[in-house]
Amino acid sequence: MTRMSRARAARRIAAGAAYGGGGIGLLGAAAAGLLVAEVQLAKRHVGNGASPRPPSAEGVYGRAYDDPGAPPLRLTMLGDSTAAGQGVHRARQTPGALLASGLAAVAERPVLLRNVALPGAQSDDLDRQVSLVLADPELVPDICVIMIGANDVTHRLPPTRSVRHLSAAVRRLRTAGAEVVVGTCPDLGTIEPVQQPLRWLARRASRQLAAAQTIGTVEQGGRTVSLGDLLGPEFEANPRELFGPDNYHPSAEGYATAAMAVLPSICAALGLWPAEEERPDLSRREGFLPVARAAAEAASEAGTEVAAAMPTGPRGPWALLKRRRRRRVRACDPAPPTAADRTG
Repeated sequence: MTRMSRARAARRIAAGAAYGGGGIGLLGAAAAGLLVAEVQLAKRHVGNGASPRPPSAEGVYGRAYDDPGAPPLRLTMLGDSTAAGQGVHRARQTPGALLASGLAAVAERPVLLRNVALPGAQSDDLDRQVSLVLADPELVPDICVIMIGANDVTHRLPPTRSVRHLSAAVRRLRTAGAEVVVGTCPDLGTIEPVQQPLRWLARRASRQLAAAQTIGTVEQGGRTVSLGDLLGPEFEANPRELFGPDNYHPSAEGYATAAMAVLPSICAALGLWPAEEERPDLSRREGFLPVARAAAEAASEAGTEVAAAMPTGPRGPWALLKRRRRRRVRACDPAPPTAADRTG
């Protein structure tokens, strides 16, 4: 599928989400049924995670930067098993811990991490998760990271419904005052036991949903980072390194790769990234594009960020596309938070 056709498909899905449509499918019914069956067989073959539940990484990171006069930054993870960190054994290997420790190092402030993500969740669970996050108006996060979409594809949640739920979640969080970064749908074509031609179909469905997620997120004031194309080729080329023991969820190295892509966007959303890196770099094909075109570009390129940039014009809303350099995550806490580190 070309980027222009992906942009058109993403616009149709996003429009259907905005206006209540629900009949636009990513795959034909027969192909979708085959894909679901294949993925379920793959899950049974490889298991469903290295442990029955992800390790808890909630707590305070970067205590070395503690300042009695400044409260810690609040980072909250929402989404599915990828956001929860399923597939690794240690809390410090989860994406939440990696992002919290990296953010603390950049901000030179402690970071309080909370995680309400649920393994197996689809986008229609985001309403419940957001309600948990916003239950106390005094504890609204500074930044929320949402990683969702894979289960929507494998369980055939209509893409318009998927995007509608995500857009509503972003809108509620932004209205409450939180910045939002969405890691879009990963590339399901990289799951090893899934064979061709279903790998191609899974990749196509994943990228279409990722592009539509970008449109819905940016229109509500959030920003997105493409995980599909970032993880896809690297997982495919290095399955033993980037997949966990179950060959389904990422390994510690896989989560670190994702965290390196998302961290710059978190820092930029909070105004912590160097100003010179916020200007478009034409040599890296960055710039202002109609949001649908930016969404299609991002779905095809590693670690690409899309954020709202200009008011709606004759060609629709515009966005800034950034191909941020992936930097090593420097963990300022070498171990997961102890009981003494955790907040009640």
